[in-house]
Amino acid sequence: MPFTLPPLPYGFDALEPYIDAKTMEIHHDKHHAAYVTNLNKALESHPDLQSKTLEQLLSSLDSLPDAIKGPVRNNAGGHWNHSFFWPILKKNDGAGPTGELAAAINSAFGTFADFKTKLAAAGVGRFGSGWAWLLVKGGKLVIDSTPNQDTPISLGGAAVIGIDVWEHAYYLKYQNRRPDYIEAFWNVVNWEAAGKNFAAAKK
Repeated sequence: MPFTLPPLPYGFDALEPYIDAKTMEIHHDKHHAAYVTNLNKALESHPDLQSKTLEQLLSSLDSLPDAIKGPVRNNAGGHWNHSFFWPILKKNDGAGPTGELAAAINSAFGTFADFKTKLAAAGVGRFGSGWAWLLVKGGKLVIDSTPNQDTPISLGGAAVIGIDVWEHAYYLKYQNRRPDYIEAFWNVVNWEAAGKNFAAAKK
């Protein structure tokens, strides 16, 4: 089938104690895998769509057959979001962004602390399941959020960082305490990867 589950680029326990190993295992091997399986299933009867990239599918949802529009939106979105998410996670020992990304964050949001507060608010404030994003949009850094597995493609932006605020991302360790999970998230941001995303988004 056209889409496959990318391997997790580190061990399940690599983000302990901030994100527990069991959550990472279930999140990657069950939830992300299900998005891939269900996307391939949705495309089974549409061989003409199987050669398209995730970005091509997600940017042309309105032109898809009605019968698969919803499944592709949800499952291609889930596959895209998680494929973006895993590489931006890495224990950082409390470090923050550097270089051009750090300067751009300060310019857009005042201070790094202000930025963290605003992105956290977008994640906590997302009703139900979804994502909070730091995006480059119109050449500028902005904070936004999407419901369910909608992607930054639907916002017309390029992602720099995303926080998965679906309960499956944190419930085993944090239960209903989404703010605590988001606070812990700052200890596992791969700022080098985020910097590369920022540089690519500006091109």
